[in-house]
Amino acid sequence: MKSLKFLFLISIFALFLEAGWDPYKSSPAPSFSVKDYKTDQTIKDFLKRSPKLKLFFEKAYAFAVFPMIGKGGIGFGAAYGEGKVYEKFKLVGKARLTQISVGLQLGGQGYSEIVFFKDKETFDKFKKGELVLSAQASAVAVKAGVSFDTDFNEGVAVFTLPKIGLMYEISVAGQKFDFIPYY
Repeated sequence: MKSLKFLFLISIFALFLEAGWDPYKSSPAPSFSVKDYKTDQTIKDFLKRSPKLKLFFEKAYAFAVFPMIGKGGIGFGAAYGEGKVYEKFKLVGKARLTQISVGLQLGGQGYSEIVFFKDKETFDKFKKGELVLSAQASAVAVKAGVSFDTDFNEGVAVFTLPKIGLMYEISVAGQKFDFIPYY
């Protein structure tokens, strides 16, 4: 009889241990739909790798999603990609990303990128073409299970997700954006 009471108490105790709520453990990665297949899939891929990015989508004033950026270089390098731009989840335009780099580099790669804009002021600079990301505003590469404490750097947070290719580099680069509004 004592062993039955003991098992009953252990069972009750185990229920209380599971009573806490861990949003990352108990629910699947959140999903956002922006009604564009490539953009939706890119967002899902990022959230699958790191559900914590949900907070950036919720708190950012605006964001730009680049499903595929191609990059290559031998000494000098270049990258190019096109994406969609959202202000509070409303599609407001498209963007082109160009990057030139100089340094020790060899190879080619494809990656996705999401750029979050903290506030209207930073987003307005982006729309006017005045925003250039320097080497100091480096991107965070999203990996499975990564725990990062990234914050906005000068009003911008950038995340990348490698897709294909291999590139070795020690270089200095800057990303420039061109915004084309939808009317």
